[in-house]
Amino acid sequence: MKKLYTLMMMAVMVLTFTSCEDEMIADTLEGTWSGNMYVSSYYQGHDYYATKTEITFNIDPFRFTRGSGYWVDYYSGAPWDYVANHIDWHVEDGNIYVYFREDDTSVVISDYHLSDSHFTGFIADGYNDVHFSLYHTYSPNWEKYDNWGYDDWDDDCYYARQTRGAEGNDSTATAPEKPIRQFGKKATELP
Repeated sequence: MKKLYTLMMMAVMVLTFTSCEDEMIADTLEGTWSGNMYVSSYYQGHDYYATKTEITFNIDPFRFTRGSGYWVDYYSGAPWDYVANHIDWHVEDGNIYVYFREDDTSVVISDYHLSDSHFTGFIADGYNDVHFSLYHTYSPNWEKYDNWGYDDWDDDCYYARQTRGAEGNDSTATAPEKPIRQFGKKATELP
């Protein structure tokens, strides 16, 4: 019985330390980060590379290891200026899991170094691991983004400078092809 009690106490301590570590990571992560995530978007046979990424992590005040936020990739020379997504994120066993609501995709950030001013590490999108480097910045005015990947949560997709169809804002017009976010490799190199 004493052995069972000792094992149970050790398990509780391990869970407590993991939880505290995850909370410290989430607390340091909170805020806006900017830099290079080596993101590109594949669209109509072309790869377009983001010039900068800004990510805001907001902590859920009731669940300290998770939250929501924004992920904005800025482009130059693409048919759009930016691709903006709402995100949900959580820290579990030291890994940071990010879910892109508009894209319905997820990534995992692992093997990273996080301080109050720098955030570097590796992001995995299911195909490869890509090194990234971000720095802590101020929080921009997120209200300036009219298009969060979709013009309506349950409607057709479009991005900045993109219209619904050739006939204008007709609800019967077909939605344009949606860019595919990728990390590191070109779409033609993916399996």
